[in-house]
Amino acid sequence: MIKNMYLRDKLFILGLWFSAIIVLIILGCIILYLFNKGGSFISLDFLTGRPQGSPLGSEGGILPALMGTLWLVAIALLAAGLPALFAAIYLNEYGPQRRSSRLMNLLLQSMAGVPSIITGLFIYALCVVRLGWGISLLAGSMALALMIFPVIVVSIREALGAVDSQTRLAAAALGVSKTYSLRRIILPQAVPGILAAFLLAMGYAAGATAPIMVTAAAIVAPAPQSLFQPVMALPYHLYILFNEHVSMQQAYATALVLLILLLLINALALYLRSWQERKQAG
Repeated sequence: MIKNMYLRDKLFILGLWFSAIIVLIILGCIILYLFNKGGSFISLDFLTGRPQGSPLGSEGGILPALMGTLWLVAIALLAAGLPALFAAIYLNEYGPQRRSSRLMNLLLQSMAGVPSIITGLFIYALCVVRLGWGISLLAGSMALALMIFPVIVVSIREALGAVDSQTRLAAAALGVSKTYSLRRIILPQAVPGILAAFLLAMGYAAGATAPIMVTAAAIVAPAPQSLFQPVMALPYHLYILFNEHVSMQQAYATALVLLILLLLINALALYLRSWQERKQAG
């Protein structure tokens, strides 16, 4: 019996390793393929230039799309970050057993399951049409903020939950208020995980195409000068290059830049999360 359980455990672990290796091989093949197709086209001029040529985008660079993506993500984080932080703190620290918490969890799960294009269409109807913002940087940022809100809440809850429960018990035993212990003990220990949550949300938002197609993105636009102007964005620019067959070389190079950006963001997020885990274990 014990021998059979040991064998099952070994087979299970072997299956996990096999799955992880397959995923890494697929990711490596994608990266190598993009490097092979678009690596030679990436240069300083490509990163700092504007789209040129006929059709537009067949030559030149991606600076407006890069700047547009960064602005969209930054404003989305500003809009969603603080409400998501407060929601995560309430759900994890103050009301885990309350009926309101169960309702909020249900709403968060529902929000996370909504297709991103539906989120974009909702913001289009509300902000672009009803409020009169037009196709703009602000409308696109609100769409991304709504999309990443549940992601941030769930990730921050994991970061708060990773803090040793003995810390909370010790603070309560000493008569320290929950607010004080949260502000001076729990949140400082959870900072790496909270930063990782924001970074993961950044990567999620930076790669999104559907929400900004109907709220913010333009085929060609200068670097953002106003919240109420349309912007270029890397995912949408890549979509146009591929879909319209403007320039496959430019498309591969743009895809490689976007992939590298997302890998760097996610790698930093994973490092911060593992750093918090090591701190708690130590």
